[in-house]
Amino acid sequence: MDRRAFLRAIGVGFVAPGAVNAQKTGILRRVGILHARFPGNSDVEKFRKGLHELGRHEGKNLKLEYRWAEGRPERLRALADELVRTNVELIFTATTPGALAAKGASDTIPIVFVAVGDPVGAGVVSSLARPGGNVTGLTHFSVDLVGKTLELAKEVVPHLKHIAVLAPSSNPTTALKLVRIQSAALALGVKVQVTEVRRTGDFERAFESIRLQKTAALMALLDTLTITYRKEIADFARAHRLPTFFEQREFVEVGGLASYGTSYPAMYRRAATYVDKVLKGTRVGTLPVEQPTRFELVINMKTAKALGLTIPQSVLVRADRVIE
Repeated sequence: MDRRAFLRAIGVGFVAPGAVNAQKTGILRRVGILHARFPGNSDVEKFRKGLHELGRHEGKNLKLEYRWAEGRPERLRALADELVRTNVELIFTATTPGALAAKGASDTIPIVFVAVGDPVGAGVVSSLARPGGNVTGLTHFSVDLVGKTLELAKEVVPHLKHIAVLAPSSNPTTALKLVRIQSAALALGVKVQVTEVRRTGDFERAFESIRLQKTAALMALLDTLTITYRKEIADFARAHRLPTFFEQREFVEVGGLASYGTSYPAMYRRAATYVDKVLKGTRVGTLPVEQPTRFELVINMKTAKALGLTIPQSVLVRADRVIE
């Protein structure tokens, strides 16, 4: 009698190895989370909720190893190396610096990213359709959207001729974004003045430089550094009566004027499905990089009133959220 017949005869039955593993809910799958911001980040909570909806619960069948750079992206590589040493099965990360740090730390551990503006241009993956290697994820295409943000600025401030751009120079996507901005500015007849920041101590100098430019508006490019100091940026702009334009709504929630970009909560939640697929055995390099399908326009009317600015009705009717 062969083994399967014997098992049937004694009533045990034959179960495939994958099914056995699926039933062992007590086995913890170890996932590393590498993030440039601070513990308690609301977007990461959306990612965790997405995992829970897929049946992956911390303490039962999932162990999350967190590494937070706390607003200092220069720490990301060392933190990625730490995660590799803990033998995690997969690393989930955000932003271009985070993805590059994780990729530099390991070429074998699967890596799933979110919020990388230009994954191919930044060297994170070789192709959107066929990433190859050990990295894939979701792009927010911020490089392509910055031109739209400048168009929004021109629509809100029709007589705009000069805009200051606060540019985090350590982010690999910044140079790519500036090319798009300069192209859009040329078509709109707007002069762009770039002011770079690389570290926290640069903001005071940058603010003084922007003040002396006598610009009509301010646009701050998205990066861990700028989002960490988003309130300071918004406060400076209001104090000098500058309309501000951003790529993410968190800037507007603390007093910025307007933002246009990808919905981050939706993107983080969607990323959980990629992690789930990889943990189930899908090769990470075969999963195409997913492009955004949901964008949001957010307007802060309190800031507009403080600036004495009237938001055109054509903009208000398109807004996904208006902060009163």
